[in-house]
This record gives sequence, structure tokens and C-alpha cells, in this order.
Amino acid sequence: MAALLLDSSIRLWVVLPIVFITFIVGVLRHYVTQLLQSDKKVDLEQVSDSQVLMRSRILRENGKYLPKQSFAMRKHYFNNAETGFFKKVKRKVVPKNPMTDTSMLTDMMKGNLTNVLPMILIGGWINWAFSGFVTTKVPFPLTLRFKPMLQRGIELLSLDASWVSSASWYFLNVFGLRSMYSLILGQDNAADQSRIMQEQMTGAAMAMPPDSNKAFKSEWEALEIVEHKWALEKVEEELLSKDLNFR
Repeated sequence: MAALLLDSSIRLWVVLPIVFITFIVGVLRHYVTQLLQSDKKVDLEQVSDSQVLMRSRILRENGKYLPKQSFAMRKHYFNNAETGFFKKVKRKVVPKNPMTDTSMLTDMMKGNLTNVLPMILIGGWINWAFSGFVTTKVPFPLTLRFKPMLQRGIELLSLDASWVSSASWYFLNVFGLRSMYSLILGQDNAADQSRIMQEQMTGAAMAMPPDSNKAFKSEWEALEIVEHKWALEKVEEELLSKDLNFR
């Protein structure tokens, strides 16, 4: 097939408008999500448990910079067989049913309203308004398996798989403008569609409360096998042996 040359008007009236529309919709989605976002209740007990686990992990990783007695005192606080925190504290885990949590169902409806619905409406409108346009070409050859993904709405078997249709160009922008959103809206923005989809896939696992008792047992075992070796035992000799030049 002969090489194709695209009219420059396609860049002005198809490529750039799709990029602009996708970006504006993402920005609007970010601010609408912030307006509809409800305050999440913080479980003080879970926050306290996570801080204790973090202290224990820091002790395991950086305990070598503490004297042996200081390390032993901290380890005794966590791992003593009778009075240790990980042995003494027992949390009561109450499993929650996500289907009976009205706040979770409301958040799911808000997420569908601000994420799924705009993608369907704007994608359908772009597919109707810019139907049949070839917008751009990727700078490397592709196999025929990429044609359904990159040439949505164009049924040409002889067209090279590297060309991108208008509908596919829209979906590439939906998931490809992450850097622009992060630059303008910040890292934790609601316009990043890929991050939103990842959160939705892991939402079911995050909905279940963590079992603090299992985490305490695992951390107790990890801290129990740690052997203290002071990293600063000969630091004075090493410092005096160096030729210090203060000029």
C-alpha cells in the first residue's frame, strides 16, 4: 500500500481537539470528585496499631545504631512473653459486610457517576463526531494484532497497523495524560483514569478490615529472630584514623 499523507487540517480539527476535550474532562472530573467526596471515618485503633508495627519495623532495620541495652529494652517492650505488646494486646476483629455499608455503596455510585459515565458519554460523542478519521501514526511498526486496539472505527484490512483512528486516539489520551494531570493537579488527583481503575480493582480487598492479631504475630516472629550487632562499636577509632582536613 502506498504511503499515506495526512492533511494538516486533521491535526487542527481532530487531533488537538480530542486532546483538549480529554484533558478538560479530566480536570472537571477531578474537581467534581472533590466536591462529591465524603469524609472517611478514621479508626483510631487501626492507626495506633499501624504506628506500633512501623516502630517495630524501624527497630528491626535501624536497631544496629542503638546500644545493645537500648535495643534490648525496646525489644522487651514489644516481645516479652508476659508483658510484651505483641503478646498482651488482642484486638477484636469484626468483619464488615460491604453490601450493608451505605457509605461504601454511596462512594461506589459517586465513582461510577464521575468516572464511568463521562468516559462513555464523551467517548461515544467523539466516536460520532470524529468517526472515520485517521489521526496519527506510531513511530514503530506493529503487528496486525494491534489493529483492533489502534484502529477502532476504521475497517480497512489494507491499512498499516501503525495508524491510529480518532476513537483509539481518545482512549490513548484518557490513559496517557497522567503526567499532565500530575503536573497541573498534583500527584494525588482524581483525573488519572488508570489510578482510579487500579483503586477500583483493589477496592474489595481494601474494604475488609486488617487483622491486627495476625500482623502482631508476624511482626513478633520477625523481631524475635533479630540479633543485635552494634554498627557504631568502633566508630571512634575509625574517626580518629582518618586524616581530617577542616580547611
